[in-house]
Amino acid sequence: MKQLIEKANVLMEALPYIKKFYGKTIVIKYGGSAMTNESLKRSVCMDIILMKYIGISPVIVHGGGKEISELMVKLGKQPKFVNGQRVTDAETVKIVEMVLSGSINKELVGFINSNGGNAVGLSGKDGNLIISKRLSKNSGDFIGGVKKINPEVINLLDEKGFIPVISSVGLGEDGLTYNINADLAAGEIAAAVNAEKLILLTDTPGVLDKNGNLIPHLDQAKIKKLIKAGVIQGGMMPKIAAGLKALNAGVKKVHIIDGKIEHSILLEIMTDKGVGTEIV
Repeated sequence: MKQLIEKANVLMEALPYIKKFYGKTIVIKYGGSAMTNESLKRSVCMDIILMKYIGISPVIVHGGGKEISELMVKLGKQPKFVNGQRVTDAETVKIVEMVLSGSINKELVGFINSNGGNAVGLSGKDGNLIISKRLSKNSGDFIGGVKKINPEVINLLDEKGFIPVISSVGLGEDGLTYNINADLAAGEIAAAVNAEKLILLTDTPGVLDKNGNLIPHLDQAKIKKLIKAGVIQGGMMPKIAAGLKALNAGVKKVHIIDGKIEHSILLEIMTDKGVGTEIV
């Protein structure tokens, strides 16, 4: 009986958050170990399915850096990164699209659908969802920024009860395909759909201080100090940039959380303490 009461108390703790986020959109950037570990993959997908059933509208944006790098190595190409972003030439962008849109996206959609969800896979090219722009003057560079988000297809899917699952590939006005950092794509999409929250899954507990301790709360002033001090750098930079973009566009909160923790999404949005770093 004690265990049953404890379960009831967990549900009661979640009730205010269910009421608060009912009818709201939450954008989740899905990445890191949670994409490659089968147990964690199931945990994330079940969290997403539950959110939809209780009236929250999840929108999933994913990358697939590890899988892209693995295929590149198999094909004889050495992955290179600058400031946390993959150096992408014409051959690499084909690999990126093949892995993200052709493999990972369909696998994730299938996993959600086979476990009781109702997901639809998209790339940023579908419905002109992500209009991209080349970030470099080099015509052989296919790293893209986001020029515009057309959220109509996301809104339509949500209205019909579907969970949009979006790979971070964009279409340029020049008709070419661009590789977009998934964190940045998620931030832009969160802004465009007026999301209540943006949740970024990563392989660290959140933003860490110089001693490796979790920083539970951050604002823009603290972030600037940490960047200047070199505490925030590398792969965390696109996540911070995505978060700030979303916040400045009206998203209320951004959370950078550890995707290696089972059900970390539900722990973040449905409990009093939450997990990871909250940016306001």
